[in-house]
Amino acid sequence: MSEIFSGISKIAYEGAKSTNTFAFKFYDAEKIVMGKPMKDYLPFAMAWWHNLCAAGTDMFGRDTADKAFGASEKGTMEHAKAKVDAGFEFMSKLGIEYFCFHDVDIVPEADDINVTNARLDEITDYMLEKMKETGIKCLWGTANMFSNPRFMNGAGSTNSAEVYCFAAAQIKKALELTVKLGGKGYVFWGGREGYETLLNTDMKFEQENIARLMKMAVEYGRKIGFTGDFYIEPKPKEPMKHQYDFDAATAIGFLRQYGLEKDFKMNIEANHATLAGHTFQHELRVSAINGMLGSIDANQGDYLLGWDTDEFPFDVYEATMCMYEVIKAGGLTGGFNFDAKNRRPSNTAEDMVYGFILGMDTFALGLIKAAELIEDGTLPALAEYYGVTLVTDAE
Repeated sequence: MSEIFSGISKIAYEGAKSTNTFAFKFYDAEKIVMGKPMKDYLPFAMAWWHNLCAAGTDMFGRDTADKAFGASEKGTMEHAKAKVDAGFEFMSKLGIEYFCFHDVDIVPEADDINVTNARLDEITDYMLEKMKETGIKCLWGTANMFSNPRFMNGAGSTNSAEVYCFAAAQIKKALELTVKLGGKGYVFWGGREGYETLLNTDMKFEQENIARLMKMAVEYGRKIGFTGDFYIEPKPKEPMKHQYDFDAATAIGFLRQYGLEKDFKMNIEANHATLAGHTFQHELRVSAINGMLGSIDANQGDYLLGWDTDEFPFDVYEATMCMYEVIKAGGLTGGFNFDAKNRRPSNTAEDMVYGFILGMDTFALGLIKAAELIEDGTLPALAEYYGVTLVTDAE
């Protein structure tokens, strides 16, 4: 197999003074921070959909990046295998140990679900070979129940019994694939689980149906040997006007109402937090104090734009506060998935690498600074000065 990212060597740590653009300035995987290697605090994952599929399309323009990876035709099984080759080479060169996927990221969806499932079996066999060769693992899997037109009114919240059954079948297969690939988690992102107007919506009935779908998933997952966490990924709006998993507090209330709290945790995305009118650290804290901080989608949004821009994180202040919450919570059961994509003008293979270096370095520096905040005594001293009681881990 020919090298896809030719001319790009394995990315190494060279320190803050390095002028090499293809080097980490702060991410030193084996550096000990508060008694553990940095990589143990930061189990990074590649999002299959953005890194290997997203080609710069937006609502105003077509693709700007070539994500064929040498395949003669996109949307084929040849292309699907080329993405596997590209993804594992990419992760190996960046030192990324995990990936996340939706079912239809990894194969082209057919009109017949049986054909799609056969393709999924074939590609995951190929992925398993790559996983054994490289040691790279699956962080979590999920089913894409928002892109296909059938899900225009949601999956669990749909007004169609046929669509609801299709969603259940799709989740069943995605769970099987997650178990097959050894995934640590399974995510529900309810992108279209919501409503446009209450005048034609039975909210109670729709939420009961979503809960029923999740309960079936838990029952089946445990039956086939899935021992990891199920996750809800909160998001308030877009693509729907109002989505039921508005924020962490709302999602946690939903889980408790329907008796799902023992099997589910939160997968918190920074960009979704800001869309809900919260800070990233607020959503992490709410999840943590409820015992439901599970995994993180590491990205950021643009405060001047009102939609989900999924940018690679570069705000060290935000990353520091994130890592402060993660350390105080005792770490994650999941990891840091870079649910992030390059901007339209950043359309080369080199730009893909730059994006990940930026994101990994940002969280590495955030970890270093968060550890300093905890270890140097500054916060307790400030609390004492202002007469504030600072709650410690022991308390």
